[in-house]
Amino acid sequence: MLIRVRSKDGNFRFDLQPTADVSELLAKILETTSDADLSSFTISNQPRGNEVKFSQLKGRTLKNLGLSHGDLVFVGYQSKPSSSVANDIVSGAPLALTTDATKRPWELVTEDPVDTYWRGQTGMLARGRDAQFCKHGPKGMCDYCMPLEPYDTVYHKENSIKHLSYHAYLRKITPKTSSASSSLPPLTPPSYKVKVPCPTGGHAPWPAGICTACQPSAITLASQPFRMVDHLEIASTDIIERFLQAWRNTGLQRFGWLIGRYEPYDKVPMGVKAVVEAIHEPPQEGELDGLTLGLPWEDENRIRELAKSTSTPLTIVGYIFTDLDPTPEDRSKNVYKRHPGSFYLSSLEAIFAATLQKANPTVSRSSSTGQFASRLVTAVLTATEDGHVDVAAYQVSEQAVAMVEADMIEASADPGIVRVKEEDRSQETARYVPDVFFTYKNEYGLEVKKSAKPCFPVEYLMLNVTHGFPQNPSPVFKSTQFKIENRPGLEDQSVENVMSTLSSLDAPNIPESRFAKPGEFHKRKELATYLSDWHLVAFLGSSQLLSPEDMKVLMQTVSRPDLLEEPSALDPLLVTDGWQTLMTFTRESAPAPPSSSAPARSSSHMDEDIPQEVFDQIAAEEAGRGGAGGRICPHCTFVNEHNRPDCDVCGLPL
Repeated sequence: MLIRVRSKDGNFRFDLQPTADVSELLAKILETTSDADLSSFTISNQPRGNEVKFSQLKGRTLKNLGLSHGDLVFVGYQSKPSSSVANDIVSGAPLALTTDATKRPWELVTEDPVDTYWRGQTGMLARGRDAQFCKHGPKGMCDYCMPLEPYDTVYHKENSIKHLSYHAYLRKITPKTSSASSSLPPLTPPSYKVKVPCPTGGHAPWPAGICTACQPSAITLASQPFRMVDHLEIASTDIIERFLQAWRNTGLQRFGWLIGRYEPYDKVPMGVKAVVEAIHEPPQEGELDGLTLGLPWEDENRIRELAKSTSTPLTIVGYIFTDLDPTPEDRSKNVYKRHPGSFYLSSLEAIFAATLQKANPTVSRSSSTGQFASRLVTAVLTATEDGHVDVAAYQVSEQAVAMVEADMIEASADPGIVRVKEEDRSQETARYVPDVFFTYKNEYGLEVKKSAKPCFPVEYLMLNVTHGFPQNPSPVFKSTQFKIENRPGLEDQSVENVMSTLSSLDAPNIPESRFAKPGEFHKRKELATYLSDWHLVAFLGSSQLLSPEDMKVLMQTVSRPDLLEEPSALDPLLVTDGWQTLMTFTRESAPAPPSSSAPARSSSHMDEDIPQEVFDQIAAEEAGRGGAGGRICPHCTFVNEHNRPDCDVCGLPL
């Protein structure tokens, strides 16, 4: 077959067999060059972008690459002063690729289960028979009833879907024919940084020199046609209520990482939703109008490994923070800050989101680097127009991530405006800023392109993500009552508190299900509910009471879907050495039960000489006073007469 090659040396045609190795094509290309560096040769199906090194295609045939008769490929390489390659050709030495890698980067990655699911689906949108236009039989099909592609523009407009889903976008841009382009990934992460060194090698590297080959092209800001996550689902309202409790008690803003998983979303063609099962709060210092957060997060690796141990593996799917300010007139309502007349996501928050999205890329087999974009969601708890609290979810575009990576933008005093930085050619802090434009419609309805320097609206970097709660909640963790981490002075976690609660639940005396007595299932259910708490498991992981292996068993056990229905669900945990050790500590630290209904005896030496009969008499008198209809003051616990409206001691109302 005939393969057309275009390089900086010109256009060439080579006659090769479909079963020929890619090294044979490289050998013919080398004959057209004079000073090429063998290790720098790249091939692509586009004039610019999607370049893949020949060294990464070792062992591949032309047919395996998807090349067919008449296909055009683009080859690039760097020159070198020595003529070692030419000498190799003259001497007849066999050409060997310079790396042992037999697979390309995108073939080495393992995608998320939701991506694997959608790659196995067609995503076609089924339509019923049109009673007006369909003239065929019940088993026929025509243009009016044939399934639609998942990226159909009319369908999205009729259903008010603003953005394509990630996999619908992939189907749209992936070629349908079998060619070289179909075997190469269609996505390339954008980059606005200067290429160092320059591909031509004709000048000193930046900032000493720059040319059109190494400088980034001009940027035109546009709405991103797709989004990586289409919906944010909170598994239970209790998760948000517990997170808001700190703000309600202190008035200080809070931040938390969203722990959850990704699932298919049926409301959007080939959609993906992030399901939040818990909120983990890192160390932070809250303020009335903001907060201080330490990054990188020291405990992140431990939390990620702990989340992977659940029955359905979890991960960090996003983050959430509060922006609430009670109104002076009515403290039960909040100031309506984020609205069309002000901003939805400030420029500082957008840059922060871009930084985190860059640090948490999504693994993808459709990208030349094996990674593309991010599924990290930004959630904000803010006030609605009527003063109530609601969730707003966003992502920032890939253009925003690339501009932050290139150090091109910064926040401004106006939260709705992003400022473009000035170009800097100093050696230490070199920064190249290309021309940046954005388009808008003027008062006459005409589309106008305007320079984004020195600033532009932050909306050009944002993507909206819908949110909601399930109609039938079924969270992985059954409880949210344990004290939350990193709330010093407000909620303090301690091993003593855990052992006290386990003792009250009679946990040391709960055996395996095969040794359980009839009628004791309620005890196992209460213990399972208490243990199925993300914050409790995360705390036990930091207390060193359980080994890493026992922590995995604990997490897998308390996250089982049938935890509260299956009597033997706790058995794998009850037989672990770490649990037995914890139960031993619980027995030793548990207080001795009182011998009668008398008041608990004090441990002081003064009470040791008081006979038990005296305690019994006091208990009988107190019982008689309570039974006579006295009213106990809720403030000072003094027992007042029944007909008194306020306390006789403290004077407060009863």
